[in-house]
Amino acid sequence: MRTAAVIGTGLIGTSAALALAGRGVVVHLVDHDAERVRTATALGAGTEEPPEGPVDLAIVAVPPARVAGALAAAMESGLARGYLDVASVKGGPRRELEALGLDLSGYIGTHPMAGKERSGPLAASADLFEGSPWVLTPTRDTDTEVLNLALELVALCRAVPVVMDADAHDRAVALVSHTPQLVSSMVAARLREADETAVRLCGQGIRDVTRIAASDPRMWVDILSANPGPVAEVLSAIAADLDETVRALRALTSAEAGERREGVSGIEDVLRRGNAGRARVPGKHGAGPAAYEVVAVLISDRPGELARIFADAGRAGVNIEDVRIEHATGQQAGLVQLMVEPAAVTALGASLRERGWSVRP
Repeated sequence: MRTAAVIGTGLIGTSAALALAGRGVVVHLVDHDAERVRTATALGAGTEEPPEGPVDLAIVAVPPARVAGALAAAMESGLARGYLDVASVKGGPRRELEALGLDLSGYIGTHPMAGKERSGPLAASADLFEGSPWVLTPTRDTDTEVLNLALELVALCRAVPVVMDADAHDRAVALVSHTPQLVSSMVAARLREADETAVRLCGQGIRDVTRIAASDPRMWVDILSANPGPVAEVLSAIAADLDETVRALRALTSAEAGERREGVSGIEDVLRRGNAGRARVPGKHGAGPAAYEVVAVLISDRPGELARIFADAGRAGVNIEDVRIEHATGQQAGLVQLMVEPAAVTALGASLRERGWSVRP
């Protein structure tokens, strides 16, 4: 691939353009918002100049509702040898394209499973997709050359290709992406009118659950509007669990011992099913879930402290598999949780204590 066109210079489009430009591909940027194109160009994502002839690949990075129209316009103008989109919903846009009567042999639907709470070109980065799954949804009509161009794009962005049926993809993302967004927003909405005293008690748990609630509502309305059925099905199952859990909690207040036992059983059931589901979430590098141990260390909030503790862990010969920071409310300190292999816990704790760190049990 020597040339590409990116239609839509938001987070995903600009990040793909940055990755391609950084690897020597000439990228032509297109967007109805001229200011966003100028911003992406200034970041080094490509050029505002139109291509002199067909580019190798056109990447359509617009909201799902606009995918079919943008692709149709690009195809009719002969913009590229191959076309793909990166929308988070795949079945609907393809059916819209089929209804337009276009030759879809030169098109493949794709979806990079990466993103941020922030949107727009200023949030973009060339390494956004690195190590993330990038779904490809070819059909029997997809031209081999177009599939190869899509695979080359995935490789240049250092992502991991995953081939799926379009409708199966939409059901999958309803479960692992779209529903979590809504649930996160629903939990965060409870904080809106909460007493200030309660809000001040927010810890890492509520921060984890509500992190993605900071996402752009307009973007998510576009996404959810394109995949309402599968999302509603998942939410319906969650609603059933919520009803059962509410009944179990109310049973715990009963004066009858039998009802209380049923309540305990109901709560335990949903928690254990949650354990089982969480255990299926892929671990580091996409491998199976790993059972890491936590070494918790008190750390001050000043420049260089994180670098120092990572360096000290390296001197102990221990690899940090993952890391989290739990900030102390109202204090310039917090707990850094270093996730390591179980066999490394004792050695790392002892080494860090020797170097003056306060290791918590």
